[in-house]
Amino acid sequence: MSKPVNLNRFRKKKARAEKRARADENAVKHGRTKAQKELEKSRNVKDLANFSKHRRDEE
Repeated sequence: MSKPVNLNRFRKKKARAEKRARADENAVKHGRTKAQKELEKSRNVKDLANFSKHRRDEE
C-alpha cells in the first residue's frame, strides 16, 4: 500500500513555488539593490544642487 497524500498541502506548495518564481522574475525586471537606489538618490540630490546654483535671481 502506498502512503496517502494530502492534496491541500500539495496544492499550497505548488502555489507558493509559482509565487516565488513570479517574484524572482519581477525582481530581475524591476528590482534594484539598495546600493543602486542610494547612488541614484545621491546623484539626484547633487544634480538638483548644481541646477539651483545656476538659477537666475528674479526680481
